[in-house]
Amino acid sequence: MTISLPIDPEANTLLNRSPLALLIAMLLDQQVPLERAFAAPCELARRLGRDLDAEELARYDPDALVAVFGERPALHRYPKAMAGRVQALSRAVLERYDGAAERVWTEAATGRDLLARVGDLPGFGDQKARIFVALLGKRLGVRPEGWRAAAGHYGDEGAYRSVADIVDEESLGRVRAYKQEMKAAAKARA
Repeated sequence: MTISLPIDPEANTLLNRSPLALLIAMLLDQQVPLERAFAAPCELARRLGRDLDAEELARYDPDALVAVFGERPALHRYPKAMAGRVQALSRAVLERYDGAAERVWTEAATGRDLLARVGDLPGFGDQKARIFVALLGKRLGVRPEGWRAAAGHYGDEGAYRSVADIVDEESLGRVRAYKQEMKAAAKARA
């Protein structure tokens, strides 16, 4: 099982090889197109000239990291805020998991535990944590007991609700259509 998003193959390779890159991509997945968020860790590694490392990012000079994020094209719509969030996430991974991001999920005993661990990370609210649990389960085979329940409706089999359900351009289109339907329904209720 692998992550196979409609992005540059090198970016997919990094997401499959680097748990920290995957966490950072999920963190960045807000207010920018999904493709941009999930390709950003690869570009960040390129700009740094090496693989992403939680300790290095945690200790990086904050202003210098903002400059790296802001280099054109910017890694995110909000380079300053997201550089800070990536640094906070990296600090949490360093302090709680000795810099080994995969321990967030490899040491989770149950789906509920996994959801709590992910939701405890800076920048991961309830919805983002549930989507990430679904992504881990559906794409990487991380399936502690109760993972689907912990992921909520994002864990549903055959659904097209989030990045956890995207494997190609067609599935990306189906997820985008679902999100548009949800926005329209919410607008109609308002």
